[in-house]
Amino acid sequence: MSKLKSFRDLRVYQKLKDLHLQVHKLSLEFPRFELYELGSQMRRSSNSAAAILAEGWGSTHTNVYMEAVNRAKGEIRETQHHLDIDRAKGYLTPQRFEELDQAYESCSRMLERLYLTLSQWGGTKRKGSVVQEAEASYESNGATEDRHLVERISMEDMP
Repeated sequence: MSKLKSFRDLRVYQKLKDLHLQVHKLSLEFPRFELYELGSQMRRSSNSAAAILAEGWGSTHTNVYMEAVNRAKGEIRETQHHLDIDRAKGYLTPQRFEELDQAYESCSRMLERLYLTLSQWGGTKRKGSVVQEAEASYESNGATEDRHLVERISMEDMP
């Protein structure tokens, strides 16, 4: 477990940023009339998930950070909705849809665990490098997935 110095160190942020870049590239392959409709909406929601998480990191109030995590989860759901529409319109193969959808589900679980961990410290102020990241296991369809991560609060740095 290592201390995190920046939102850029969060694995969930890194994963969301990488997913946004994939979604952005994919959306530019849509028919021209979709570039500023569905494509634009999808690019904005996928970018917002990582951006909101970064914004929340800067808050010294745990409750504000928790709200940012919750909003980032909402942006993931919006992006998944756009992916559903992409698939229905034939812009995504079923395999590519499944890959992206599962990656966003993984990020959502990571954010949920972060939210639950932060909720133990609701109403407190964060000081310095108090967030730590560690491996966590999740049950998914009966199989354990060790690659998902948890964000943890370091008690020694809390007031």
